[in-house]
Amino acid sequence: MREDVNLQWRIAARPEGNVRPSDFELAERPIPVPGSGEMLVKTRYLGLAPVMRMYMQGLNPSGETPLDIGDVIHGRGVGEVVESKHPDYQTGDIVQGQLGWQTWKVTAATPKERFFKCRDYGLPFSLGAGVLGMTGVSAYWGLMDCGRPKSGDLAVVSGAAGGVGSIVVQMLKIHGCRVIGIAGGPEKCRFIRELGCEMAIDYKNENACARVGELCLDGMDLYFDNVGGDLLAACLDNLALGARIVLCGSISEYLREDRFALSNYLNLRRVNGSMSGFFVYNYQDRFGDAFDGLAAWIKAGKLKPIQDVVEGFENMPDALARLYDGRNVGVQCCSVRGEPETRDA
Repeated sequence: MREDVNLQWRIAARPEGNVRPSDFELAERPIPVPGSGEMLVKTRYLGLAPVMRMYMQGLNPSGETPLDIGDVIHGRGVGEVVESKHPDYQTGDIVQGQLGWQTWKVTAATPKERFFKCRDYGLPFSLGAGVLGMTGVSAYWGLMDCGRPKSGDLAVVSGAAGGVGSIVVQMLKIHGCRVIGIAGGPEKCRFIRELGCEMAIDYKNENACARVGELCLDGMDLYFDNVGGDLLAACLDNLALGARIVLCGSISEYLREDRFALSNYLNLRRVNGSMSGFFVYNYQDRFGDAFDGLAAWIKAGKLKPIQDVVEGFENMPDALARLYDGRNVGVQCCSVRGEPETRDA
């Protein structure tokens, strides 16, 4: 990778279906120079999430400024401060924030960019692009605040082999729950069993909606939803008394032109159930608590960080496509430059 320019991935076309190479433009720009109150950040890792395709479509589900053709694609990552004129950051700080799909960034660390210093847990800083980043916060507070797991619960997790799902499965086991995971293909089903799922549903080779009913004869206590659509409807038909549904993602609907309409949501009334959505940035003042908890479990050997790392900034478009065609396992991220030289790991 060239170090004398700022490489950027920009939007070349609005995606139709899964993203394609022609939807992206690789641009070269001069490395920016920080002014007063700014810092220059060298990108080390970038995280990827299905929402990035929505950014490319000009949508703003996370409250970001809508993107036009030619704009740098939104994305959070981990970087190293190499020059600082900002009062709160020093050269050498490792930071996490809205870097965008580029290899360098000048920033004033505005509130919208949500920059903060990465805590040093003695773990690879690559985890800040996933398990100790927004993916981990989504899993942690989505489950703890909305799902409220209890020992003995029967929990169902869709997208169980994905970034959030693979963390949630392990957190449920830590809390003494029985877990049914839903994933695509025999290999992913083997993987989620290794993570702790007592039962696995292969949505590519089974009727997942029917299997939910067969495996939850007495109803499920908790459903962590990463996909939406028909699976969400099937789980609403199989709830135990006091069941909780957590709305985290709806990837099955991101490629649909029409919105899926739930016709059975009133089942929640019959079981005194609840269905809660959440937005990760609403927990910004509690990010540190999530990182502390997740890091402690990792260091204790109770949680295995699963990150699907693509090497090389040039492979960012394919890394995003992996999320939609089911090739990724765990959190999808890209190693742009790897660990800081002082912290090879």
